[in-house]
Amino acid sequence: MAANAIDQTRRMLSLVTYLRERPGAHVADVARAFGITEDELISDLDVLPMCGTSFRGGDLLDIDTDGDRIWWHNPDDVAAPLRLAADEATALLVAARAVATLPGLRESDREALLRATAKLEAAAGEAAGASSRLSVTFESEGGVFAEVDRAISERRRLWVRYYSPARDELTEREVDPIRLFAVGHTYMEAWCRLSEARRTFRLDRVAEIRILDEHAAPPELELRDLSAGLVQPSADDPEVVVEVGPGGRWVAEYYPHDRAEELPDGGLRITLRTPDPASLRRLALRLGSDGRIAAPQELADNARTAAAAALAAYDG
Repeated sequence: MAANAIDQTRRMLSLVTYLRERPGAHVADVARAFGITEDELISDLDVLPMCGTSFRGGDLLDIDTDGDRIWWHNPDDVAAPLRLAADEATALLVAARAVATLPGLRESDREALLRATAKLEAAAGEAAGASSRLSVTFESEGGVFAEVDRAISERRRLWVRYYSPARDELTEREVDPIRLFAVGHTYMEAWCRLSEARRTFRLDRVAEIRILDEHAAPPELELRDLSAGLVQPSADDPEVVVEVGPGGRWVAEYYPHDRAEELPDGGLRITLRTPDPASLRRLALRLGSDGRIAAPQELADNARTAAAAALAAYDG
């Protein structure tokens, strides 16, 4: 099962210490020591140079690799004791208190976070006073993330009420979570017990979630390669042609497509493939006067009928 976000964070923190003590370590040896693939390790190394001891972007980790060995060029620069400015201490304290209130957070993690917060307050002195007058409230997606993360960690099944935009309805289902990932939005990949198939759920579309007592046992599945994006149409999927005006050119940026041809009015004729052409009806309604479905004709007629019905509802 793929590591969740908290496990990855823990690993990367350990990785910093490990690399500091082993200059020029071999990629294969480090990956083996952490029980991950070399690709996963390289992905971690791509993130580490964006981390450091200052919220302002200074003192970042200067770590790179040539594909065989890993080099940390400034370990002594970032080993100095951390000194937080007043605004940095305030931001860190507010964030720590907000995270501690997340539903679904493991109690041991919550207690550890609160202990660290107390130590930080003592060290910050007067700077901690401003943070006590500020608070952050997470949107519901944060609570869903915490519940999914906990279910993955404890290998437990989830019950969810999920909004499906393609069918415009809420469904209830039990799922065995596999992993969390982010591609623009945050998603859960899971084995759905309703459809008996692997499904991907966008967290901001989860209306309600509950951790069940049942043990999660998803089938052994090869994880999808998401490097090319979440939606990766097949060459066998039906072809759809969408024509958009200048105000609809964004469609070519958000939808994977085979080709986009310039139109005389500054618009585009976009040819794309999708396993469910009917799902593009919502796109046609969203475009309004900025675009239309040109082919296939059945889908174009369906979108036109839906638009007429929507206008009639407004007139009524």
